[in-house]
Amino acid sequence: MALALSCATPLHADTLRLAILGEPASLDPHKISGVWENDVVGDLFEGLVTEAADGSRIPGVAESWEISDDGTVYTFTLRDDAKWSDGEPVTADDFVFAFQRILSPATAANYAYLLYPIKNAEAVYAGEADTSTLGVQAIDASTLQITLERSTPYFLDQLSHYTAYPLPRHTVEAHGNEWSRPGNMVSNGAFQLKDWQSQTRITATRNPNFHDADQVALDEIVYFPIEERNTALNRFRAGEIDIAREFPTQQYDWLMDNLPEAVQVAPYLGIYYYVFNARDGHATTDPRVREALSLAVRREVITDQILGTGEVPAYSFVPPNVSHYEAPTASFAELSQDERLERARELLQEAGYGPDNPLELMLRYNTSEDHRKVAIAIAAMWKPLGVEVELYNSEVAVHYADIRQGDFDVARAGWIGDYNDAQNFLSLLESNVSNNYGAYSSPEFDALMSEAANTQDLDKRADIMAEAETLALENSATLPIYYYVSRNLVSPDISGWETNIEDIHRSRWVHFDD
Repeated sequence: MALALSCATPLHADTLRLAILGEPASLDPHKISGVWENDVVGDLFEGLVTEAADGSRIPGVAESWEISDDGTVYTFTLRDDAKWSDGEPVTADDFVFAFQRILSPATAANYAYLLYPIKNAEAVYAGEADTSTLGVQAIDASTLQITLERSTPYFLDQLSHYTAYPLPRHTVEAHGNEWSRPGNMVSNGAFQLKDWQSQTRITATRNPNFHDADQVALDEIVYFPIEERNTALNRFRAGEIDIAREFPTQQYDWLMDNLPEAVQVAPYLGIYYYVFNARDGHATTDPRVREALSLAVRREVITDQILGTGEVPAYSFVPPNVSHYEAPTASFAELSQDERLERARELLQEAGYGPDNPLELMLRYNTSEDHRKVAIAIAAMWKPLGVEVELYNSEVAVHYADIRQGDFDVARAGWIGDYNDAQNFLSLLESNVSNNYGAYSSPEFDALMSEAANTQDLDKRADIMAEAETLALENSATLPIYYYVSRNLVSPDISGWETNIEDIHRSRWVHFDD
């Protein structure tokens, strides 16, 4: 376990000031879906499995587990010292309650589909089965059993995600939808919520009832929701914050010259892409339009000239370095830019667009200088095709709410892997998945993903998913632009913050150097 210290006395205590990427929509694990929310909620709660400083999975509330020979039944033994922040014990029933709640249709959790490997989970979420039929049961107060539909190789990794956190049944039932507000919230992680001033700061303090509280160095964390990366950088330079999640790419060279010890850039399990609205009434329902728009985007210009911090041009939807998977490549990747533009013009003409009928598009992006620069650049790349683009931007929570409602033609999106498996990316293109923002739907794609889910041989499973991704690429289901790198500014006075491919950093491991 990273930073598993043997001393019984607390480490150097202090307040960590952390700039996150936006205002959380909620601190209820069932009401969120963003990376910036995970930074806070992941400090307040702990699942059966959790993350070490290097991102590897380690025991959390569960001290041990057994898996049946066929890989479908997981039996977890909970640690004796697992407690809520109010001192009440964390029990197997709290997990049963949480799993049933997130999968209840009444909760309308956008991320519930991550738990579909659990027996009857999809039927429960669809309202076709009672929550009592869900394959999660408390054998006794300290023993939890989860039964899956089929063997799922990434399931343990998945249990570290906030969709699988326990909830304090006694608190949720006492306060209803207000349970996650300051003064009401009870949590089981290394920290507990103290205060939340909307759009200003969230404050959490060390949870003395956390099972590893003696090894948590920080007394307090203040999270500042700052969408403008330049603002976060300026506050970091002024010493007002200790860690800034992301920094503006245009400042990379200056940072490397002036603050090299603070700059942390690393490979990241994520894709930056544009969503095409496939709903009726939008030009982007036509795959010829989608392909033309994708062909015209000069990805290398974006990564090398506009960003320039190591991002990699994307010609597949699943990023590189995903475990046990080799992504296919879009068929046009080897064409010259002139050949791509010629083909794009032909496709738009076939779709009925030209000088007398220009293609008009609404392009949405969430507030960020980098997102704005990319959107302006792509609009300019589409201009030679006669495409007229109107740009809209909004803060991150509003942006994702709007695109889920379908109010766009093309929209900026990003996806960071919740676990290291191709399925986590490709599931975004399955029909009726809430994070399938463009409502892309292909029965053939869905059938392949279902077949992959029921295939136990990992090589065959990977081949089937690659076939599904090839189909999505041929149909221009999305517009992959680049693969992320993580970009953070971390004070040189801090230890315990380790770069990792998922860019997950739990504050329980962080401490200030003496």
